[in-house]
Amino acid sequence: MKPELQDLPLLDNTGSHRFELTVNHATAFMEYGDREEALALFHTEVPAQLEGQGVGTALVEKVLAEVEQRHRQLIPLCPFVTAYLKRHPEWQRLVAPAYQRWFAPSQS
Repeated sequence: MKPELQDLPLLDNTGSHRFELTVNHATAFMEYGDREEALALFHTEVPAQLEGQGVGTALVEKVLAEVEQRHRQLIPLCPFVTAYLKRHPEWQRLVAPAYQRWFAPSQS
């Protein structure tokens, strides 16, 4: 994560079921749904003026840290989150068992 994004707070907007990260008066967000012991991540949105600045990556990293802090599992339904998890296998430990197969090495 870029240093200038590290100290920005992650807001859990429970009313809208989304995590929010505001940067320079624009808000990136990740929609989620609460499941029994897991948090399902549905969609990530980064405003056009924030694209290419690492905001999406910072949002994913902050959300993953929050999921871990809450001792929850993760259901990664968002393609952006899934792509991040494939590039950063150390976070795959949070993925709910039923979804682990998405990250297993392919058998050729």
